[in-house]
Amino acid sequence: MKLKILLPAEVFLVEEVTKVVAEADNGFFCLLPQHVDFTASLVPSVLSYQAEGREHYLAVDVGTIVKKGSEVLVSVRNVARSGELGTLKDIVIRQFEELDEREKKARSSAAKLELDLLRRFMELREYE
Repeated sequence: MKLKILLPAEVFLVEEVTKVVAEADNGFFCLLPQHVDFTASLVPSVLSYQAEGREHYLAVDVGTIVKKGSEVLVSVRNVARSGELGTLKDIVIRQFEELDEREKKARSSAAKLELDLLRRFMELREYE
């Protein structure tokens, strides 16, 4: 099967795989090459896949998985990769801290823009 992991702004991964294990609202499921076509909503969890005889692990955010024929498409907001399950937790924590810092900066910038807009409206009122 061809596994494609899609992020909002890029293609994260394209790889030939023999098995995909993921988690939906109702629990874990496994996709194999002869599995029927399938669609599910993913919850934040660990997605694993087997390629070249090795198990690989991805931490995924909410998203969607679609298996159609020999192609498995996974579309998620965020993803983190690790060759070992034990190190995945540290990678996820580090990535979320980076995202949190970026979100703080974005909120701060938005607040500054709002304040500037309000100040300019107040200045306009003074000229009336």
